[in-house]
Amino acid sequence: MAMQCVSKVELTISCENLMDKDVTSKSDPLCVLHLNVSGNQWFEVARTERVQNCLNPKFAKKIVIDYQFEVVQKLRFAIYDIDSKAIELNDHDFLGEMECSLGQIVSSGKLTRPLLLKNKKPAGKGTITVIAEEIKDNRVVNFEVDARKLDKKDFFGKSDPYLEFYRQTETAWQLAHRTEVVKNNLNPTWRPFRIPLQSLCGGDMEKPIKVAEFDCINIKKKQKKKNYKNSGVVSVKLCQEYTFLDYIMGGCQINFIVGIDFTGSNGDPRSPDSLHYISPSGVNEYLSAIWSVGLVIQDYDSDKLFPAFGFGAQIPPNWQVSHEFPLNFNPANPFCAGVEGVVEAYRVCLPQVRLYGPTNFAPIIRRVSGFAQQALQQQTASQYYVLLIITDGVITDMDQTRAAIVAASHLPMSLIIVGVGRADFTDMEILDGDDGHLRSPSGQPAVRDIVQFVPYRKFQNASREALAQCVLAELPQQVVSYFRFKKLQPSHEPNPS
Repeated sequence: MAMQCVSKVELTISCENLMDKDVTSKSDPLCVLHLNVSGNQWFEVARTERVQNCLNPKFAKKIVIDYQFEVVQKLRFAIYDIDSKAIELNDHDFLGEMECSLGQIVSSGKLTRPLLLKNKKPAGKGTITVIAEEIKDNRVVNFEVDARKLDKKDFFGKSDPYLEFYRQTETAWQLAHRTEVVKNNLNPTWRPFRIPLQSLCGGDMEKPIKVAEFDCINIKKKQKKKNYKNSGVVSVKLCQEYTFLDYIMGGCQINFIVGIDFTGSNGDPRSPDSLHYISPSGVNEYLSAIWSVGLVIQDYDSDKLFPAFGFGAQIPPNWQVSHEFPLNFNPANPFCAGVEGVVEAYRVCLPQVRLYGPTNFAPIIRRVSGFAQQALQQQTASQYYVLLIITDGVITDMDQTRAAIVAASHLPMSLIIVGVGRADFTDMEILDGDDGHLRSPSGQPAVRDIVQFVPYRKFQNASREALAQCVLAELPQQVVSYFRFKKLQPSHEPNPS
């Protein structure tokens, strides 16, 4: 079993055009992040600081959360106007919320959505923006800062100074840290504080930072030396090793394709004993596998259009056996709209075909290899393909399948096989090259492992999420291994800003 893809992701949150709930001033917003456990069960992960008197807050406190590719991590960002010290959220005015998955955030890098009320109506014109960044550098910078003889800015008293540290991005300066406010003091000494190097400069020690009300130049040295530039530069030599999240947040699209076994060994779909029999509750093992894998992968495909094929059936109008027919019977456009579209195409297709045989994998693997072949022209890591084959039986064209997989190992694609029913899946274990490289009949080895096989019966009494976790466990490493093999960089700088 491969290790799960678990990374630390830092979330930066800001809002615009929040509703104003205060009478004499503006709202004092705070953001609360909840994570969905199951069903309607949510638990609080973290809270940002409260930003006083502001309808367009940029929260300085970052929220760090574990990211798992193979799990749909549902998040809820709720904004409250905090006017008292009460801990219970119900004691404060609700300004709106947004629900999404962590996968949607990391795949877009920067996600902006409208805020909604509890009744799902718009919360005025309020919007929330969440920026995700993978944490790869755990170093922390310690600061002790004071100031002397600051300007007096308040009419009735002295200034209430605070410091803001900004990191440089491609387009602007982004708030990295805000200190506490020192009340009524022109010579403040702030409490010692720490800023993660990742938040401060993205781990790049040569990248400049900006501090409000603080001059990093040594003025005395600058006055004495005509050619003075700075007081030294710290250089960090970086060996760029891109991670899975670097590629995803850098714009890589994961394209999802489904292949379904319609061979006669599945049994008559009208019989409750058939693997294709759809129960009164609307499920069978084929549908469970489609939902489990599709719900995770769909967050990483922007157009949500998934080609879906069947194999091993006689199809109308001539009733010839086909090993790669579109479920929607449209060869020119085999795409289905989202996972729901794939499920609907399967339901409509099932009574229109005759289950037959044999069980040939090679044609559909070569078909998807054709899609991936076009992506060989990519100059950056922009496209990757995942073929999910759901089958009930022993492969008939084993030699051709081995050859097709070895050829596909040179392409940006992976193959996931879910075996349904009680058949002998020994051949599938051979294709899953965990115990050594798969070879073609001619002896050519696969350049990398691209196959993951899972028997559905191991998860018959488990949750949908458990199947997805096992099925997708190896995919992140397969994606990374291909792009490293081809020495391809992310399409754009992984830093979303």
